[in-house]
Amino acid sequence: MEERLQKFLANQGICSRRKAEEKILQGKVKVNGHVVTELGTKVDPEKDEIYYEEKQILNQTEKVYILLNKPIGYVTTVKDQFNRPTVMELLKEHGKPIKVSVVPVGRLDMYTSGALILSNDGDFVYKITHPKHEITKTYQVTVKGSITETEIEQLKQGVDIGEYVTKPAQVRIMKIDVEKNISRLEITIHEGKNRQVRRMCESVGRKVLALHRSKIGDLNVKELKLGNWRYLTKQEVDKLDK
Repeated sequence: MEERLQKFLANQGICSRRKAEEKILQGKVKVNGHVVTELGTKVDPEKDEIYYEEKQILNQTEKVYILLNKPIGYVTTVKDQFNRPTVMELLKEHGKPIKVSVVPVGRLDMYTSGALILSNDGDFVYKITHPKHEITKTYQVTVKGSITETEIEQLKQGVDIGEYVTKPAQVRIMKIDVEKNISRLEITIHEGKNRQVRRMCESVGRKVLALHRSKIGDLNVKELKLGNWRYLTKQEVDKLDK
């Protein structure tokens, strides 16, 4: 059965559909020995030989969905041009890499820990990352100083983070420690702008000292140790993919 080339690559967990389109336009993908640069190209995975950056991509039928509790110090990408540790290095089962290729669903910056989904289901990845689905992400944030109710209200209503005003957010104070001169907050958003929570806090004059994504939708990582992962259940996938 034929499908668009970029969709096939995403469904094999090679990269996101958007990244696949970039690679096709750059001439990095071959079909049956010929470089393909048209985004409308369709392929039949059962018949065509497909190469991505000179590596043949074999058709994977098994769909995999993983929840990882990412530690600080790992970048959320399949490969890193600066040779920094990537989240892919954490995906081992019985001491060996898992058998299928997966990609991160969205991103967490290197200095943020917490919930990260990985999958080889391109349609699922697309739905989860598309803004119209408004899947919430909940963060536990430690900021410097004693945050004020005025600042909390600003964060709730939306703040300017540089050419963009954030949508209303759920924000609550978990603890203010006057002695340590820090405040702990819980912030829930459904957007995914680059470094959004850090930039939101900075916009009200608060420096982020620690940031942890505790939940994606209803999925939480409180039962997962940092660096550990588990497969999602069918019910969990269906709830996210509704």
